[in-house]
Amino acid sequence: MHLRVDERPLWGVPVAARLTWGAVLLLAPGRMLRPVGPTTTGAVVTLRVLGARHVVQAVMTVRRPTPGVFAVGTVADGLHSITAVALAAADRRQRHAAMTDAAVAAAWAVLGAVVVRRRGEP
Repeated sequence: MHLRVDERPLWGVPVAARLTWGAVLLLAPGRMLRPVGPTTTGAVVTLRVLGARHVVQAVMTVRRPTPGVFAVGTVADGLHSITAVALAAADRRQRHAAMTDAAVAAAWAVLGAVVVRRRGEP
């Protein structure tokens, strides 16, 4: 039996987007950094680690697309956003990049929460 487009799981879209985002951060961290802040070695490494986290999170979600897995991801994204705001407050040089990162992490958290709430069971 084939699913019609309107019957496909909602969770597939944010998972594919997260996988793509993670790959971009892994493969082109400098390009992502240039518009928002200094492209230091530390910042590049940080973006690659973050990219790996997004890829792992996407793969884990595909393997087990349950509300609990989405909820854990949502909490991780929320904590990430909070720590990015703390970095922005502590390091003036990194402020713009950190606030951009905080906004992106908050968006991921909201998206995860919407999936859990709308579907209950992705």
